[in-house]
Amino acid sequence: MTQTKKQTSTIQKVFIPVLALATLLLMVAWLAGSFDDKVSPALNENSTNNLSISALDKNNAYKVVASTTAIFEPVAASVEAKQTTIISARILARIESIKVRAGDKVNKGDLLIQLEQNDLTSQVLQAKQNIKSLHVRVTEAKKNLERSIELVKKQLISAFNLDKNRADYQSLTAELIAAEQVLSQTETTLSYATLTAPINGLIVDRFAEPGDTAQAGAKLLSLYNPQSLRVEAQVREQLALTLTQGQTIEIELPSINKTLQGEIEEIVPAANAGSRSFLIKVRINTHKNLLPGMYARLLIPAGEQIKLNIPVDKVAHVGQLDFVWLNVNGEVQRRFVRLGKIQKNAMVTVISGLIVGDEVITPYKVTL
Repeated sequence: MTQTKKQTSTIQKVFIPVLALATLLLMVAWLAGSFDDKVSPALNENSTNNLSISALDKNNAYKVVASTTAIFEPVAASVEAKQTTIISARILARIESIKVRAGDKVNKGDLLIQLEQNDLTSQVLQAKQNIKSLHVRVTEAKKNLERSIELVKKQLISAFNLDKNRADYQSLTAELIAAEQVLSQTETTLSYATLTAPINGLIVDRFAEPGDTAQAGAKLLSLYNPQSLRVEAQVREQLALTLTQGQTIEIELPSINKTLQGEIEEIVPAANAGSRSFLIKVRINTHKNLLPGMYARLLIPAGEQIKLNIPVDKVAHVGQLDFVWLNVNGEVQRRFVRLGKIQKNAMVTVISGLIVGDEVITPYKVTL
């Protein structure tokens, strides 16, 4: 009895794991679809393998032809102001007022900065008074000289007195001329205290505030003429040598989503030794949203290439794969293709998969 129990226990220990393993394998096979009906990979009965070209709309066929298009190489560029100015003081003086801020539009001659001018005004008044005094003395010396000439003729005074009066007159005349030059200089210095706009433009930045001391040569304002913008780029030498002054070129402005036509205004006739490139400057028309420093791209012609284009509606899709149906000797054939950019005229560029002369068709109700 004891031996029978031991045999039963041994059988259970062996059978239960085997049964569990068999059950697990059956479940895996069922989940994998081993018990489902199989269909071999192929097109179904409605596939184009059973379609002749007579079942297709021949009027809807498209024969692939080659077209030549220009290749443009994009070159990074930036918008720059052709006419830009830094406003700085020519004298050491305290800033009394600044009339503009960044973004303000100004016209030529508009007041921008007023420097303190009390001392300069006093110097101008002093120079004017000195000139008035000298005018009186010169007039008196001239009369003395004229009297001396008459008295010498009558031999009432000696020639020595005549020479002395002539020397006094000439000396005072020279002093008057010098005083007039001093007045002109002080008036010019006084004008330096008033800084005006040298051009019509837009204020870019302001570097000082009222109360600051303006140092001679230190920049106070910067402005540029928004009507004189252009695009500048460093173009590799092999491509730059194909360009000519006055040539029309396309310019992309991604930030404002615009493409403009420009004209090459200047080609700097010296290459950058570090990058082996030439600086190209292109004149563009004014645009209200353009600002100096904005990113641009020059589209420089770099040759031609042959492209194959087909209508977009001729392309079918399976997942992420693209294919077309072809008429090959009266039979329908499917061919996978690699596509490029879709164009505005409902055509798409074929990078690979087709050749010139292939006839692309549209089968009726073809299912995979």
